[in-house]
Amino acid sequence: MILVTGATGNVGSQLVRILSELLDGTGEEVHALSRSGRAAGLPANAKPVAGDLNRPETFATSLAEARALFLMPGYDNMAATLAAARAGAAERVVLLSGGSAGGGDLTNAVSRYMIASENAVRESGLPWTFLRARMFMSNTLEWAGQLRQGDVVRAPFAGVRAAVVDPYDIAACAATALTSKDHEGRIHTVSGPQSLLPADRVRILGEVLGRDLTCEGVPDDEAYREMSARMPVPYVDAFFSFYVDGTLDESGVVNTVEEVTGRAPRTFRAWAEAHADAFR
Repeated sequence: MILVTGATGNVGSQLVRILSELLDGTGEEVHALSRSGRAAGLPANAKPVAGDLNRPETFATSLAEARALFLMPGYDNMAATLAAARAGAAERVVLLSGGSAGGGDLTNAVSRYMIASENAVRESGLPWTFLRARMFMSNTLEWAGQLRQGDVVRAPFAGVRAAVVDPYDIAACAATALTSKDHEGRIHTVSGPQSLLPADRVRILGEVLGRDLTCEGVPDDEAYREMSARMPVPYVDAFFSFYVDGTLDESGVVNTVEEVTGRAPRTFRAWAEAHADAFR
């Protein structure tokens, strides 16, 4: 059995579908872990599992039975989760991480939990693969509310380029690493095929929707206030460190998706076409 944590998230939900297709007819199951244990939308051969990643005892049976584990970062008791997996049937773990983990900055709240998660996996004794993903294309869904009200998108960090990646491509890389020994001990940076400004994404989205859209940058002081109203300040400071101070560069395009999966990564236009209804 392969256990997918964060199974209702952007990457986890795609990974459950990919693995379900890949393992169909093999007799091997996919266990889809989420807090709710929601079954709706899961493939027929995926088993919903309710559990809390901060409390590994809540999904102990799945941990004991899993031969491979897809792990989300940033949770308490990760060492206990990994120890339980190793004591069971686990042969490898694939961790979703981010590029800032490579910088080693423990003063940055986002980097700190990424680094701690990678360290816990390294120390677990299990064969591992890290997927350090660029900014998700699905972050664009944050603009949906604005686009239902008008044709202007106001975006923070408007001058920052990112090689945004489709969560499907991250999941496809994870599926390969979970089912093959070839990626053990490797750190894969996962990017999309283009380095785009927010304005580029707005333009492409407008072309897909058949609308003349405009992107306006939010001044940094205003962005800081808005972000602080909806997330803890240490995380706001972390993003300002990345994108205002320039401590994280996600603009570089890498060939990982094609090298791992054998096909080119999906473009932002393809992602926008697939998710156009969310903006209407």
